[in-house]
Amino acid sequence: MAKPIGPSHNLTTQMKNIDKKQALANMRLFATSLLLLVAALYILARSRHGHHAWDWVAAFAEAAMIGALADWFAVVALFKHPLGLPIPHTAIIPRNKERIADNLAAFVRDKFLDTEVLVEKVREFNPTLKIAAWLTRGANAALLADKLVAVFVGALDFIDDLQVRQLLRSAVAQRLQQLDVGVLAGRLLDTLTEDNRHQALLDAGLRRCARLLDDPDNQKVLAGMILEVAGREYPTMLRMVGVVSNTEELSEKIAASLVAGVNRWLHDISDDPQHPRRRQFDDTVTEFIEHLKHDPAYHARIAQWKHQLLSAPLVAQYIDGLWDQLKTWLRDDLARDDSAVRRKIAAGAGQLGQWLTDNPQLRDSVNQHMADAARALVFDLRETISHHIASTVKKWEDSELVRELELSIGRDLQFIRINGTLVGGLIGLILHGLFLFL
Repeated sequence: MAKPIGPSHNLTTQMKNIDKKQALANMRLFATSLLLLVAALYILARSRHGHHAWDWVAAFAEAAMIGALADWFAVVALFKHPLGLPIPHTAIIPRNKERIADNLAAFVRDKFLDTEVLVEKVREFNPTLKIAAWLTRGANAALLADKLVAVFVGALDFIDDLQVRQLLRSAVAQRLQQLDVGVLAGRLLDTLTEDNRHQALLDAGLRRCARLLDDPDNQKVLAGMILEVAGREYPTMLRMVGVVSNTEELSEKIAASLVAGVNRWLHDISDDPQHPRRRQFDDTVTEFIEHLKHDPAYHARIAQWKHQLLSAPLVAQYIDGLWDQLKTWLRDDLARDDSAVRRKIAAGAGQLGQWLTDNPQLRDSVNQHMADAARALVFDLRETISHHIASTVKKWEDSELVRELELSIGRDLQFIRINGTLVGGLIGLILHGLFLFL
């Protein structure tokens, strides 16, 4: 995992730059001192003119001094004008900054970001196997779960609740608007009525009604309802009945008679598979299903109900409450040490790692998908990176570019001056020897 850039990182970078500056200064001082040394040696040798041995020293020192000055000029000319003089073809790097930036970007793009090279690197790396090995090793799955939970907790604090509620309401409304409730209900009822399942439902309802009517308490309630209705609808008749008989007793008898009659009717329907009421029930259900699936009037009515439902403030409040409840539950759960979400993530990560470990064909398939994805992304990646390199280098100030390059390669360039001094001196000795020989 990449370490965040902070004060410690900046301090380390500054220390490295200081070390580079010091190393460059030391090598520059050494190369210059060597030039001064051979210059002094040349003056000393010339002052001893006529002495055969000092002629060899003078030849060495003269050639070494020329080599040192030539290489000094070459090194300085890379970065600036020597002695500040606008000599042609000097300050080569600042003057060609844009061309260098384009060439550097093209070099990185073509040599380091070649499509097939990167795809082959993905295959060689075998990322799926390494992921599987990491997930199944020690407590890595739990570590991954902890990191993801930390991300979730941070995300909860930055989520715009109002926007989420609006998106949730919009998504639910859109899905319900697209849903043909009538056709869906018709198909559902088709499934429920296969193999006469609705007749079993009818039998259960008949038995339930019979048990309710057999209950004495329900009979008394029914009797009370009869008296209440009769007293409200037919008060005169009820008073006349009360003259010759006890109205409560009469209502109980009537209720008992009704119960007995209804029970007989219910049992008749229940016991006779061909009872007319059963066939009527079948026809009613079939007709209702056909209306649900094909009747435009039913569809329009259902659509109106659906629109009224979606427009109801209580529905919006309910959907908003779902998000609030979910967020509260997530926050409370993620704050606990025994978080259910954390356990599920850790368990899922471990199972994924084991699954990838035990299925080489799956690993090969995932690796191939990664390679294909890399191939699809490489073109844009190459162009983006090369453009970034070129634009970044072009935006640098000339002094900044020179400073960075000098810190990076300036120390090695001073070796050119040193080598030029020594090699020039050796060549001077060789030329002096050839002159004497000839």
